[in-house]
Amino acid sequence: MDIGFIGLGGMGSAMALNALKAGHSVRVWNRSPGAAKALADEGATVVDSPDEAFAGDAVFSMLADDAALRAVFIDSGLLKRAPKGLVHANMATISVPLCEELAGLHAHHGVAYVAAPVLGRTDVAVAGKLNIVAAGADDAIDRLQPVFDVIGQKTWRVGATPQHANVFKLAANFMLASAIETTSEAASLMTGYGIDPHAFLDVISNTLFPGPVYQGYGRMIADNRYEPALFKARLGLKDVSLALAAGDAVNVALPVGSLVRDNLIEVLAHGDGDKDFAALGKVAARRAGRKV
Repeated sequence: MDIGFIGLGGMGSAMALNALKAGHSVRVWNRSPGAAKALADEGATVVDSPDEAFAGDAVFSMLADDAALRAVFIDSGLLKRAPKGLVHANMATISVPLCEELAGLHAHHGVAYVAAPVLGRTDVAVAGKLNIVAAGADDAIDRLQPVFDVIGQKTWRVGATPQHANVFKLAANFMLASAIETTSEAASLMTGYGIDPHAFLDVISNTLFPGPVYQGYGRMIADNRYEPALFKARLGLKDVSLALAAGDAVNVALPVGSLVRDNLIEVLAHGDGDKDFAALGKVAARRAGRKV
């Protein structure tokens, strides 16, 4: 396929590289041009504007937040100039209202829109093992599937309404944040009794709660190791805040989410926003009287 890719952070670069390795023709654009150099060395075509990337068979985007998406796709007038019949897969975690707005604008300008946020961190993206939660017209997702198949291990189709994929992703990240929070508190409880948290988390992650969340984040918390960040705490705060806003919109309270949001604000207040999401462990440790 002839595709464009907009947004080349750690996640976007990994996905674009896997598309290149699978033989797809990839045009790339990033707000910071330096991020495209490594992909150019792998055969990508670096373009000077998002308009040049927004062409071909399909375009994929992985921008950081609502503000970045609004600037690139709406405020710039890009969608007004977009080729009719193109399909755009937005793979970023964004707010439900912005997804609704984007879906409407794409339809108005004759561009198919698929919301396709992903489950998995940068290391999972590098391995091509992301889980993709996709919502939009079936024929649009079908057109994207050859690329989805090389950047992810499975595409979960969750309906024709794009914003539903974003609700799925926000709910998933809310659960992830809650798991990291309870793991942090449990590790501090172990330490308070002089028990090695590694031993506790080894038991828990191999019995009651197997899987990458408790194993991976649990190990980081037990090690008191929060760098390198595979998912930054400031991005976790963004996602938890978006989940709370989504709940507010339909009168669904997420009290655990409120707690985790406040703890993530504390993470940022201590200068740890660029550390891993697991830095919630530092908050629990501080509250237990430990020096961190």
